[in-house]
Amino acid sequence: MIIGAALLLLGLALLFLLVNRTATGSFYNAMPHSLMAGFFSFVSVFVVLALAASAVRFWRDMGENPLGGTSEAASDAATLKYLGGGGEGCTYPDERPSYLRRRFHHLTFYGFMLCFAATCVGTVYHYALGWPAPYPLLSLPVLLGTVGGVGLLIGPAGLLYLRLKRDDDLADRRQDGMDAAFIALLFLTSATGLALLALRDTRAMAPLLAIHLGMVLALFLTLPYGKFVHAVYRLAALVRYHVERKRPPPALGGE
Repeated sequence: MIIGAALLLLGLALLFLLVNRTATGSFYNAMPHSLMAGFFSFVSVFVVLALAASAVRFWRDMGENPLGGTSEAASDAATLKYLGGGGEGCTYPDERPSYLRRRFHHLTFYGFMLCFAATCVGTVYHYALGWPAPYPLLSLPVLLGTVGGVGLLIGPAGLLYLRLKRDDDLADRRQDGMDAAFIALLFLTSATGLALLALRDTRAMAPLLAIHLGMVLALFLTLPYGKFVHAVYRLAALVRYHVERKRPPPALGGE
């Protein structure tokens, strides 16, 4: 949690130096598109390479062929099948079965994916179609980002609420800082992004842009080393589970 806070402060300081805080109108009046795209592309490549290297090492240690179980594993991950508690829900935050954890996880995951989709669509608009931002409120990138942002407010807020209500015997205290920092960064990134959308035509746009980009930078830099990596490892474990299920049982030896 200390590292996450330090990276957040570093990101905020860096972005405040790079952004013209008196600019109005387009985001690119506050920070040139080439600088914004180049800087975050570099960080994104670092994150992808770090996650890929981690996944490869994890799979190599398991010693399995990943082919044959990917579709089933993807379905299990997308539906959060194993947060269903066998049909009654998880015993979280207390001993009573509940689907709250699963629902807040769904909101967080799909909120994140919708925001990622909004970024991808905006990239296509800018480079392939020659339509630079900002985009109208009813455009596809803004709609995807808004719906995803709302999901990334409700989901993380709900997960933080459940953490406060949970039975301490169900938790690993050593992971508290890492878990809480990641959830809080997701929430703050979404909150500042929605605030930036709402106030993008005001003089608050440039300072909010610096704050939002600082949040995004801190979130990206912590992805390979925090709670986010559980998604990579969990998916790999699900793939192995389905590979093993399809393997013929060993023949029993004779008497």
